[in-house]
Amino acid sequence: MNALKLYGIGDLRYGQAKLPIIEMEDEVVIRVKAAGICGSDLSRYRKLGPYVEGMVLGHEFTGVVEAVGNAVTHVSPGDRVAACPAIVCGTCESCLRGAPSQCIHLTVIGSKQPGCFAEFTKLPAANVLPLPEGIAYETAALIEPSAVAVHGLYLTHLRPGGSVAVLGCGNIGLLTIQWAKLFGAETVYAIDLNPRKLSVAKQMGADIVIHPKKKSAYDQLMAATDGNGVDLAVEAAGSSITSAQVFALPRKGGEVVFMGIPYGDVPIERFYFEKIVRNELKVYGSWNAVSAPFPGKEWTTTLHMMSTGQLDVTPMITHRLPLSEGPKAFEDMINQKDFFGKVLLYPE
Repeated sequence: MNALKLYGIGDLRYGQAKLPIIEMEDEVVIRVKAAGICGSDLSRYRKLGPYVEGMVLGHEFTGVVEAVGNAVTHVSPGDRVAACPAIVCGTCESCLRGAPSQCIHLTVIGSKQPGCFAEFTKLPAANVLPLPEGIAYETAALIEPSAVAVHGLYLTHLRPGGSVAVLGCGNIGLLTIQWAKLFGAETVYAIDLNPRKLSVAKQMGADIVIHPKKKSAYDQLMAATDGNGVDLAVEAAGSSITSAQVFALPRKGGEVVFMGIPYGDVPIERFYFEKIVRNELKVYGSWNAVSAPFPGKEWTTTLHMMSTGQLDVTPMITHRLPLSEGPKAFEDMINQKDFFGKVLLYPE
């Protein structure tokens, strides 16, 4: 079958890969219909390289069941499905206490086992969810990043009428903006240096956009909130700089949740660090997109909100490309040859 395989930093190739087959009774082989490029895929390509040389990359996707093991009863060949890419052990202390996102053996397809940038991929049956007919394939390809965003918000005490600031309007930030509105936030502030991202943020539900080039995000947010700050600040940029600045945005007694991953040290100036102590902030780290019972309410809630049309991800999608153009798409995204939101790849 055709697939995108990562051999090293900057070395992504379109070519042949081994076709997945049913080997255990609880497995499902899925024909991939649409797959999304994640920021973590770009980091693997640009900075980190593969866990395993020549691994099929990708973990955000949707498709149709091709084959199932003998023990699989909830889906059948021909069914449209969503698929959670996280593989958890189910037996470690974290899994047993109902926190699979903290599984010590947690991995994701596309890292140590073949991913979804291919015509077919394979997952345990527990990871596969029937897809309601009202959800299009391209929409369903964004279920996993949506689950990442809502997983982070579930950690917080965000309530209807609250206020939220989202630092970074990449895909996770944009989904967080829309989820914050679905949680009932009265005012959502979107913060980014890219005006086009801020434009999409407005389409995703942001009430006020902040461009910090000429005046700091902190100064603008304080002016907008009469010096109080917001109930919840979300770091979704994955930047070492914003990972420090985010502490200045919540009100006293407010919350911070980290969804971005800075691939570098985070130096924190005293001004920002003291906000944690003096304002008695609650700080959360959010990892992955699963909870118990696996794969969790992040997935079932996303499916419900997409099926009713309340969660609309279409403004995020900027490119729809054949899988064969994957290597060029990665290079263009790294070199910012165009404005890229969510890029979807379609196996041929």
